[in-house]
Amino acid sequence: MSLLALLAAAEGGPVEQIAKTFGANVPALIANTISFVLVALILKKWAVGPIQKTLEERRAAIAQGLADAAKAKEDLASAQRKAQELLAEVGAQSAKALEEARAAAARVAEAETRRAVAAAEEIVSKARQANEAELERLKADLRKEFGRLVVAASVEVTGKILTLDDQKRLAEETQRQLAA
Repeated sequence: MSLLALLAAAEGGPVEQIAKTFGANVPALIANTISFVLVALILKKWAVGPIQKTLEERRAAIAQGLADAAKAKEDLASAQRKAQELLAEVGAQSAKALEEARAAAARVAEAETRRAVAAAEEIVSKARQANEAELERLKADLRKEFGRLVVAASVEVTGKILTLDDQKRLAEETQRQLAA
């Protein structure tokens, strides 16, 4: 307002001459300035202010959205890393379990093979024992038969009937000779 007071006080001064030269009407200029200031204040309060507030709210919402998106991106990357780690761990555990199962199967197969070999050896051993017993029995039968044939041949050759003691003695002698 001090400028207006100066302009009003300077009637007839250089300001008035400049204003007349350019065709300026000082009272109209002051009224226009006051109107402009009032319109600017009203626009600022009811038009520009709310618009700026809305823009600031939108700017804040966008910044918050960007921050949330960045956090979500980080969370997603973290979740993916954890999922990869979990998958790797599960894969390692399944490989370990599979290896343990294979080892257990190999142990069971080896034990069953040992049992089968032992059973086969036992069967072979029993068969050998049975064969040996049968061979001994057959040898004994053969000795008896051979002794009987010797006695029969001796009876034919000597022309006489041997006594029971003579038959036993001849059979025993024959068996000793065959055993030796």
